[in-house]
Amino acid sequence: MILLKRDLTKQYILKESQMASARATKRFMKLAFTPLAIFSLVLVVPFATGFYYTFTDWDGFESTKLVGFDNYIKSFKDPTFWSTLRFTTLFVIVSLVIVNVVAFGLALIVTSSLRSKNILRTFFFVPNLIGGVVLGVIWQFIFNSAIVALANKYNWEIFKQSWLQDTNKAFWALIIVTVWQSSGYMMIVYITGLISIEQDVLEASQIDGASPLRTLLTIKIPLMAQAFTIALFLTLRGGFMAYDVNVALTGGGPFRTTELISRHIFQDAFANGNFGTGQSKAVVMFLIVALAALVQVTVSKRYEVQR
Repeated sequence: MILLKRDLTKQYILKESQMASARATKRFMKLAFTPLAIFSLVLVVPFATGFYYTFTDWDGFESTKLVGFDNYIKSFKDPTFWSTLRFTTLFVIVSLVIVNVVAFGLALIVTSSLRSKNILRTFFFVPNLIGGVVLGVIWQFIFNSAIVALANKYNWEIFKQSWLQDTNKAFWALIIVTVWQSSGYMMIVYITGLISIEQDVLEASQIDGASPLRTLLTIKIPLMAQAFTIALFLTLRGGFMAYDVNVALTGGGPFRTTELISRHIFQDAFANGNFGTGQSKAVVMFLIVALAALVQVTVSKRYEVQR
């Protein structure tokens, strides 16, 4: 009799456990359905549709036949595609280094003991709130008019000609605007990393007689490697996706020497009507960015310190 009761109790507990698990699964599916549906509609379906169009003669309205890899072959044979890709890669590398160095320096300033650190934090972050087109127009006026006027007045030879009209200096004008806009946002990432370091560790380093520079290099930077991973990833992605500042500031000029890959793809598809090749270039660019981001995150993860 006792054994029978034990068996019934075990069966009851097992049944209740299975029912509870089923209810939890049902609730999870209900909660997960909406975000999964939105993710599919916003990202998966458009990407899959665009990928399909790369194998057709799509003209922006309809596709009548499959063309195989013709669009990809045409894209790879386009010399402008490779020149803009090389320029974009250079732009990404230079902006990635400078943006993160400046952002980390700003983060160190606003996490110090300065009384005005809160005001400075707001001041440094504000440029990120300005739209890329507006930002481009403002800096275009600065480079074309304000700086040139001051250069002529004070005889600054290097600034007498607008940098936006010089094939070599226009690149650095684009870098300056990008750094000015993005550094404040990356600063927030580094601030999060700095304030997450336990004070006990920093106090211990001070007691041991470590200088501020040694503390920075041997304690702070290793412990905030995760912040570096995030900031580098965001900067890398933003560099390859840059479009609005490029259009508003230089328009790809002079002589298309500052045309980034995103603007080239847009021009090829919508200005020239080559929707098939434009879409195929976008797919190739997606694969390049995904690969670069994967390599960057993988390498950065190796240097993260487990706390």
